[in-house]
Amino acid sequence: MYRNSKKFMLTYIIIALNIIVYVYTAILSDDFISINYYVIRHYGQYNFFVLNGWYWQLFTAMFVHVDIIHLLGNMFFLLIFGLRAEDLFAIQEYLLVYFLSGLTGNLLTLLFGPSMVSAGASGAIFGLFGACTIYIRRSVGQSVISALLYSFFLLMISGSQNVNYLAHLGGLVVGLLIGYTLATTHKLRTVFEYNYSYP
Repeated sequence: MYRNSKKFMLTYIIIALNIIVYVYTAILSDDFISINYYVIRHYGQYNFFVLNGWYWQLFTAMFVHVDIIHLLGNMFFLLIFGLRAEDLFAIQEYLLVYFLSGLTGNLLTLLFGPSMVSAGASGAIFGLFGACTIYIRRSVGQSVISALLYSFFLLMISGSQNVNYLAHLGGLVVGLLIGYTLATTHKLRTVFEYNYSYP
C-alpha cells in the first residue's frame, strides 16, 4: 500500500488548517459558537460573488464552517476517512481526491442559484470516503456494486434541512471515480512490476 503520506500526517495538517480558519472567522464574528453570516458570505461560498468573479471562494469555502458543531462533525469524519486514505494513497493522490471532490461539490452548488451561501469540507470528505470504499473493493477483486450502494446509502441518510446535498453528491461521485481509477492503475502497475521482476 502507499503509506508515504504517513510521514507528513496530511490529515492532521488539513484538520489544523480548518481549525485555524474557524478561529479566524470566529474572531471576526466575535462569536466562537456560530460564525456571522456576512463572514461566511465573504470567506465561504456566496454564489452571487462567485458568478461575478470571486472564483477563489470555490476553494476557501472548503475550510469555512458555519458553527462549532459543523466544524466538529466534519473534522470527526475527516479524521476517520482521511487516515484511511493515508494508508491507501500517495500524497498526490490523496490531495487530488480531496480538492477535486471539494471543488466539484462547490461547482455543483452553483446550481442552487446566486442567492445560495454555502461552506464546509463535507464535499471533500465525501470524496475521501468514496475513494477509500471503492478502492478497497476493487483492489481485492470484490464487486464494486456493494461499495456503490453503501456510498449512496450514506449520502441519502446524510441529507437534512440546511445540508448541501449537491456538494455531497459531487464530492462522492468524484471520489468514487478517482478511487476506482487508482485501484485499477495500481493493480496494473503491480502486475507489470511482478512480471518484469520474475519473467
